[in-house]
Amino acid sequence: MHDKIQKLRQLTDSCEHIVFFGGAGVSTESGIPDFRSVDGLYHQKYAYAPETILSHSFFQQKTADFFDFYRDKMIYPDAIPNVTHKKLAEWEKAGKLEGIVTQNIDGLHQLAGNKKVYELHGSIHRNYCTRCRKFHPTEAIVRSQGIPRCECGGIIKPDVVLYEEGLDDQVVEGAVQAIQNADLLIVGGTSLSVYPAAGMLQYYQGDTLVLINKSPTPYDKNADLLIPAGLGEVFGQL
Repeated sequence: MHDKIQKLRQLTDSCEHIVFFGGAGVSTESGIPDFRSVDGLYHQKYAYAPETILSHSFFQQKTADFFDFYRDKMIYPDAIPNVTHKKLAEWEKAGKLEGIVTQNIDGLHQLAGNKKVYELHGSIHRNYCTRCRKFHPTEAIVRSQGIPRCECGGIIKPDVVLYEEGLDDQVVEGAVQAIQNADLLIVGGTSLSVYPAAGMLQYYQGDTLVLINKSPTPYDKNADLLIPAGLGEVFGQL
């Protein structure tokens, strides 16, 4: 492990266009659970599977149930950036980070100081009225009961990409361009099983792919440097 982290340190020191592609494992050390680990949402008991609840059709058909789950399991207002978020912000400040492509919706990268963040699945910090498009802060959903509504009577919907919904074209374009420009792609804290997000790795044109994840992924064989560990353990030593 020590040798692999030393190798990663050498790579990050020498590269000037680093892109970090991350998933739920980035934020677990901030107290936000992932979906697929032993303690993740898929292993908890609800009347419906989380994947069902977080779908566009469920939002439309059982809106109150959607928001009960969303308030309980998707919003973590007390979460703060951890060592991984902070190191990535440090790299951006130093001019070494081309961008962050994240599947997370928690906004912790921005809270840590990063500006070049491509949020593939949106953010809990942006909420809009489905009728008049007025912006509402997250507190509008947290403090509401049942279905949160705008002054106009419309439903306030989080700007997150639900299952059955497409990704934002501009975000995808920016993420793809960042990955194409990278001289080092670090993939961390993701099972690489959610598409189309995971498919973005195909746009990387560099020759050094680093993969950091506790469990195996479909891309392990493609990694030039594979570190089977948690991000905090790795980034805490960089």
